[in-house]
Amino acid sequence: MTLDEAQQAVDTWIKTYGVRYFSELTNMACLTEEVGELARIIARQYGDQSFKAGEKADLSEEMADVLWVLICLANQTGVNLTEALEKSLEKKTKRDATRHLENEKLR
Repeated sequence: MTLDEAQQAVDTWIKTYGVRYFSELTNMACLTEEVGELARIIARQYGDQSFKAGEKADLSEEMADVLWVLICLANQTGVNLTEALEKSLEKKTKRDATRHLENEKLR
């Protein structure tokens, strides 16, 4: 699935099952919540914390939840994520062409 297809699939789902998009402010709060859930799993799986009894550890589900809400925000604000990502890659390539290669900390 491409980013364009993902944006269309989420839009179709919202219009079919979701009634309407939540407000942009609500979706921003939802995105923050989902990133927190992802961070919790990362902290337990790769950091120093341990899982609590009965706590789930589905990293892919949490990443998908973050992506879902981000796509919702992109759809409601008219952002084409494919174009945005292409511009971001171009910007980072120009800005950081040698920066990381020359960083002694990364060797």
